[in-house]
Amino acid sequence: MMSAMAGRLSVVADKVGVSEATVSRVLNGRPGVSEATRNAVLTALDVLGYERPTKLRGDRNRLVGLVLPELGNPIFPAFAEVIGGALAQQRFTPVLCTRSAGGITEAEYVDLLLDQQVSGVIFVGGLFSERAADHSHYDRLHSLGLPVVLVNAAIESMPFAKVACDDALAMEQALGHLYSLGHERVGVLLGPSDHVPSQLKLDAARKYWQRNHLQVDPRLIVHSQYSLEAGQASCAQLLDAGATGIACASDMLALGAIRAARRAGLKVPEQISVVGYDDSALMNSTEPALTTVRQPIEPMGRAAVEILSQLILGSGSTSPALLFEPELVVRASTAAQR
Repeated sequence: MMSAMAGRLSVVADKVGVSEATVSRVLNGRPGVSEATRNAVLTALDVLGYERPTKLRGDRNRLVGLVLPELGNPIFPAFAEVIGGALAQQRFTPVLCTRSAGGITEAEYVDLLLDQQVSGVIFVGGLFSERAADHSHYDRLHSLGLPVVLVNAAIESMPFAKVACDDALAMEQALGHLYSLGHERVGVLLGPSDHVPSQLKLDAARKYWQRNHLQVDPRLIVHSQYSLEAGQASCAQLLDAGATGIACASDMLALGAIRAARRAGLKVPEQISVVGYDDSALMNSTEPALTTVRQPIEPMGRAAVEILSQLILGSGSTSPALLFEPELVVRASTAAQR
């Protein structure tokens, strides 16, 4: 009995007037076929109602899903601007998907994107970084062979291309800065305990303390949700523990820490120093201007698009991992301990 694949090859070959071998070369993205024949084969697939191979969908529908967890944190609109611009330069159209409390879930967005027959998906800071989250929609994308790039540190089992900033080095830079200013009770304000970037930062902090023979009060390690308000509430434990310097896992947490310090009657940076992470928009305009560790958003976003483009064309490695180096940006929220 003729297989479904062989039947499809035969029908398409008859429709176009070429050999089944030629149709097979087109479907597998192999060279040796003229552009006119290639287009004729792809058009025949559409006319006959056959599904194009995933890696060829971009020829018909150059849409790329761009999935963000939120737009309230300015780091995500910054990534969206860079990635969206780079996609446009590659003649792709981004389909922006942002989660919100009680709104469409990441898995539901994946369903919508697949219905739109996107050529690929870029996730920035998604559930792929949360160990306790449901990852079944990622399994589905992998089983379909859809090109996917993850921007941010991911759980180790994710079989996709990854672009991330070096979270461990970022924490080392923040702690090194605070200790160099003479701070002895330095706390860390991290994201949720199952969040991979925060786990990497905490591991780096512990290694830093061990390497420098520092005994750290466990009360100086605090986990929080990623928001200014949550950072403010969670910072109370660090202040109660007598922290004079705080290294935060995001700029929003850092702004929350500064607000908590002020509510407690402390001056920043005269009595407590705060370091953020991201260097998102307007952090040089806060009061005081925020000392932070900068993610290289522009090269990270462009790298994600370049990797995705190569995957769509079938010419790239399926799971490269690029790690970018952060940069400490010293401003006015840190000062020598008095």
